[in-house]
Formats: sequence, structure tokens, C-alpha cells
Amino acid sequence: MCGIVGYVGPRDAAPILIEGLRRLEYRGYDSAGIAVLTDDGQVFIEKKAGKLKNLTEHLNGDAPAGQPGIGHTRWATHGSPNDVNAHPHTDCSGKLALIHNGIIENYAEIKARLAAEGHRFSSETDTEVLAHLVETKYRGDLVEAVREALNEVRGAYAIGVMHTDHPDRIVGARMNVPLIVGLGDGEGFLASDVPAILKHTKRVVILHEGDIADVTANGTRILSLDGSAVERDVTEIHWTIEAAEKGGFPHFTLKEIYEQPHAIQESLRGRVTSRGEVTLTELDAIADRLASIERVYVVGCGTASYAAHVAAYLIQEWAGLPATMQVGSEMRYSPPPIDERTLVIGVSQSGETADTLAPLKMAEESGALVIVVTNVVGSAITREADAVCYLQAGPEVAVASTKAFVTQVLVLQLIALHLARARGTLSATQLRTYGQSLRSLPRLAAETLKLAPQIKKLAQRYSKVRDFIFIGRGVGYPIAMEGALKLKELSYIHAEGHAAGELKHGPIALLDPETPLVAIATKGAIYEKVVSNVAEARARSSPIIAIATVGDDQIDRYAHDVIYVPETPEAISPVIAVLPLQLLAYEMAVARGTDVDQPRNLAKSVTVE
Repeated sequence: MCGIVGYVGPRDAAPILIEGLRRLEYRGYDSAGIAVLTDDGQVFIEKKAGKLKNLTEHLNGDAPAGQPGIGHTRWATHGSPNDVNAHPHTDCSGKLALIHNGIIENYAEIKARLAAEGHRFSSETDTEVLAHLVETKYRGDLVEAVREALNEVRGAYAIGVMHTDHPDRIVGARMNVPLIVGLGDGEGFLASDVPAILKHTKRVVILHEGDIADVTANGTRILSLDGSAVERDVTEIHWTIEAAEKGGFPHFTLKEIYEQPHAIQESLRGRVTSRGEVTLTELDAIADRLASIERVYVVGCGTASYAAHVAAYLIQEWAGLPATMQVGSEMRYSPPPIDERTLVIGVSQSGETADTLAPLKMAEESGALVIVVTNVVGSAITREADAVCYLQAGPEVAVASTKAFVTQVLVLQLIALHLARARGTLSATQLRTYGQSLRSLPRLAAETLKLAPQIKKLAQRYSKVRDFIFIGRGVGYPIAMEGALKLKELSYIHAEGHAAGELKHGPIALLDPETPLVAIATKGAIYEKVVSNVAEARARSSPIIAIATVGDDQIDRYAHDVIYVPETPEAISPVIAVLPLQLLAYEMAVARGTDVDQPRNLAKSVTVE
């Protein structure tokens, strides 16, 4: 949602904060700001609406020397994205500065009480209220003041706090929002995500819910909300800083699209043998409980919900279990039947998606077995799980997900095959055949990405249109929805994804010569039905773009443009079929001049409801 970075140590804080914010700007870019304790003991604050460059251009390299410091890049929730509402915020004394990611749900009542006591507020934010609340608790001990204040708030938060009386520390805390501590050589860091501090240290502590971190240059002390000391493991990060950089590509989005063959290979590593045998050791410890499962819900939001949709199809087909996709933000408030015979699979790239975390907690409380699929080790979602299957995709920086989606689908396919093997619903030959098909995906993905020049020409031809329709059937239906979502996110073109058979039940009214239709028409059991739906659109003079299988000699009778992808079994095809749609969305965005890596109004990790 928002990005947080903090530093304490011997170096000047401002350059470290600016660099960290640059690496966190994918989390929000409505405004940016820093606070630094200057050498004369004053808190210097500068903040500007808009992207980080507005702040850096205003500072023009003239940020004062000093440390500690905290920085923030914002995705607006409470209050408009302007200079006043930007973080950091201060208290009445101006000695305390605070940054915040999340939402304080009871801020209004706290604000009214504090206003009655004489506090004056300059912004519309819940964050400024928290700064003043900490001020009321401060009696010389900053950590204790933060702890007491947080015991009065409800909601989600990751915060960083500094105070002129404490030039040797910054204080961080988290609840339902990610925050890590970096352990450097004679210096300490706070950050929302690893890339912000990876240049300086690879040793991090992942804070848990309710943790309060007293970060100094000489080490970190962690307390719980009740004041008791807690111990947290130190995690060694194995990413390189280059993995989080563009590596010569014009955008992170394109870099991550082209990283997908490698990401697929890493996701398969140790999970599919050379003989095609699927081995998910992550699920071995819950084998007995899996044997008693009678229904499955796969939960996700946005892109992850489409990966979940694919999984529900395959679990039902391969394992013979009733399975449905559940949108996380809906499941919490309209829950389906859940008991100890229910398997709930949560899907979240960041592992911090609030709308996914909430129904998983509910499922756990109802006795369900919970498996999570995520990319981030130690993220909040993993602490709600009986088992965790990591994507192993490496860092994904661009806001619009590409390689995380593909590896989500892949890992969910592995889970579906694991369930089928355990239940005996697929033969050993079928299992090996699917396993071998999965092992071929890195090579087939690389082949598919060679279609980029053809797709770029298509994008340039259609870049001025206002509307797109995407259709698919079976496992192609969620891929159609994902293709539409990518186009919306990156290019701001209105796009809809529909089950192909539903086209004639309403959406066909939208088709005309100015509204292209993209059809997922790869080889499969209901290919002929998809072709019929394409013909219906062709009869309405809609330009047709088809994603079809190499060797298909029928589809070009109906489609104006055909993008031929390598052949895979129908159940495995989503991983390949989505790649041209990612490239199409990317090239459309470039042709239209939109901000590809940081689309308007979006953030990488949505950590509030």
C-alpha cells in the first residue's frame, strides 16, 4: 500500500531514505516525504505530492546532514494526495515525526478526544492522529509511548517513529501490514520490503503482528504490545540487488515478463523430477488431514483470484473434489460452509493482502485446513497456514503482476496434481504425463515470448481503441479475465473478460468495428465451441484477435489476427496462453504513453480493506 523506510547509524540518512523510497515506489506514489534529525537537533521534514521525483527535484540534493531519518511513499486512503496529507506527520511539539502504512479505524474518535484536549491538526489523515496520540503518552521513553498509543488503536498499521530526544533510535511496529528490520554493520534499518535496504544488508528480521521494534545502530530489541520481550529469527536474503533492478529493460514490467521462463524453472525446481513425478514435500506434514477433505475453496483477489479460478477448475477435474474460487473481499462477509473437512487455499503474491488474510483467519477459526501460496517468505499469510508453498519467483517490482501470476498458476497446478495422486483419481501415467508437460514450460514460455514483434505491431494498430472484450472457456476463461485486467491496469483501456458462451447473453451488444475481441482459442475439448463464439463476434464486424495453438488451420477463417502459441495439454495451457496477453497489454501501454510500472491509482500490495 504505502512504502516505509528508516535509518539509524553513522551515515547521513537522507540519501539512504531517498534510495529506499525509489525501490518502494511501486507500493504507492501519491506523495513522498522524509524526516531527518539534523546535526543541530531539529527535525527537518520535506514532503511533496506526486511521485518521488517531485520531492527529489524540490530538494535538489540539499537535504540536510543528519540521522536518524524516516521516509514514506504514499498510496492515499484518508485525505487527498497533496503536500499537507503527505507523510511524515508531527505532533504539537514538532519533536516527533511518524510515518504510517495502513488504516487506523478508530482515528475519528481519538481525533475528537485529542482536539478537545487542545491538539490541532493540519491534515485529513489518520496518521497525524496517531502522531498526536503518541505525544500524549510520551514521558521520556519513546518505545513505551508508542506501545501505549498502539494499545488504543484499532486497524492495520506499519509505522516508523523518531524523536529529537532519541537521536540513537527509530521505533517501528506492525499489525496486519508488512514491516522488516534490517541489521547492518553498526547501523539499523526499517522497511516495508526487502529491496529498499538490500544494498545495505541482507540480514533482516520479519516483524510479526503486534511487534514493536526498538532499532538502534547496535542492534534491535523487539517487544509485544503487552511490553514483554520477544525473539524473532534473522533471515538471510538471497536476492541480489540486480534482481530488483531493471537490468537494461525500459520497464520492470517488461523485465519481469521476460524473467518468466526462469521463474517457472525455479518454481518447478525440486518439485517435478526428470521422470515427471510431482513431489510437494511442503504438504507431507498435512497428508492425514488432506485425506479427509471433502470440499475446497481457493481464495484470492485481483490477479490472484484468476489463478485461483484456474486451480478450482483443475482440483475439481483432477482430484474429484468440489472446488470453487472465492474472491477474498467477498468471502469474509458471505462465507460458504466451512468446517474441518474443508481445504482453503489462499493465494497472494505479497502475502500481505488484507482481503485475503481476513477470510483465511476466519477459515482457520472454523477448523479448516489452510494452505497458502505466496512469494514472500515470512509474510503475514504464512502465519495463518498449516502449509506454505512458495512461488520461488524472485522479486516482482512492477505493480501489475506478471511472473507472480504465472508461478501462482503453476504452483496451484502442482497442488492439484498432489491431491489427485493422494486420492488416486489420476493414474500414474496421467500424473507423469502432466509432470513432463510442466517440465517443458520454461522452454515453451521462452518460445512464446519470441512473438513480441508481432504483438507490438498489433498493439500499435489497436492503441487508439476505447474498449476490448476478452473471451475464453474452461481454464481459458480466467485467462481471458486476467488478459482484460492487465490491459485495464497498464493502458487504461476499458476491457472486459467473459466466459465465451456468455457472449450472446448480453456482452455481444458491445461489439462493433471499433471494439476488438480477443479469444483464448487454444487446443482443447471445447475448442469448437470457442470457434463458434468467435464466429458470432466476426458476424458483428468486431476485429478478432485469437490466441491459438500452433498447427491450427481453422481459426484464421474467423480471426483477423492469430497469435500461435506452442501446444500444451489443455489443463497446462494457461501458463502459456497468458504470455501474449501480458505482452499485448504492455505494448498497448507503451504505445499510449501510460506509466507502465506504476499505473495510476494502484499499488503493489493492497494491505487495507
